Amino acid sequence: MSAAPPYKALSGPAGARSGRPWRRMLLPAVTVGTLALATVALHVRDPHDQGSWGICPTKALFGVSCPGCGGLRAVNDLSNLRVVDAASSNLLFVASLPLIAYVFARWSIGRWTGRPWDPSQRARNVSAVVVGVLLVAFAIARNTTTGSWLAP
Repeated sequence: MSAAPPYKALSGPAGARSGRPWRRMLLPAVTVGTLALATVALHVRDPHDQGSWGICPTKALFGVSCPGCGGLRAVNDLSNLRVVDAASSNLLFVASLPLIAYVFARWSIGRWTGRPWDPSQRARNVSAVVVGVLLVAFAIARNTTTGSWLAP
């Protein structure tokens, strides 16, 4: 006869509600590790050097700056503690970092406690529309003469 596990297994997405906290934290830990490696790579190999990380396909094909243009330079600037330079490279990315940190923290805490953060479908839909509108507006603004100060 086998012994029952020392925890109650609950239904949920891929370990978000079951298992020990260290097991549930595997995905957030891998996420942090991957982001840390990418940040170190961007710190070591400076994206400010022309062509060091290739070229933006949108810029190469259409001659316009996409919402992500300057993001690699912004990460490099942040890794060198140059916040103003990072904002100059990609203001939308830098401004979104507190929101990204909040969402990551809510997700991680939910995984640690076994009570996953589950925003309503309406909240997810509204968030997706707001993010989409912001990305399009930012892309348009940074490619006009009025918003040229937003260009990377």
